[in-house]
Order: sequence, then structure tokens, then C-alpha cells
Amino acid sequence: MARKKRILTATMADGYVKTIGPTAAPFTHFWRIVAILENGKTEVFWGHSKSAKEAGGKKEAAAEAAKARGWRSFQFEVVELSES
Repeated sequence: MARKKRILTATMADGYVKTIGPTAAPFTHFWRIVAILENGKTEVFWGHSKSAKEAGGKKEAAAEAAKARGWRSFQFEVVELSES
């Protein structure tokens, strides 16, 4: 039997709302990296994961990317998805 499709919503601390779906995937968390580049521009990377631990693991990858790509700084955020 196919899994029921859901609409998932992530609300970030700054008020940004991301809607994911409809999806049958078992996503529970949304992560976002806001990178400040050397030229002052901003890039945003985001994704969703099946656990808080998996999402939190992206922070290490972000730190490595910051060094490799020469970002001035970055912010990493994880929030729990809610079904709507």
C-alpha cells in the first residue's frame, strides 16, 4: 500500500516559511545554510532530512564548504517540519 502524501512546513526563526510536498518521504527536519561570500553576496543552501541527527550532520559539511569556498561566514539552522 502506498504511503499517504503529506504537505510539510518549516518555519525558520527569521519568519521564512518553506513548504515541501506533497511527499510520502519520511522527512522530519529542514536545514538551511545562509553563506556570506567574499564579495558580500549571499547564497542559500537548504534541504530536508529524516532525523535531527542527519540534519545536524550538515553543519560539519557547511564548515568544510566555508573553508573550501572561501565564505566570510555562514549561519546554519535546523527546524522540525510540521504537517499541514
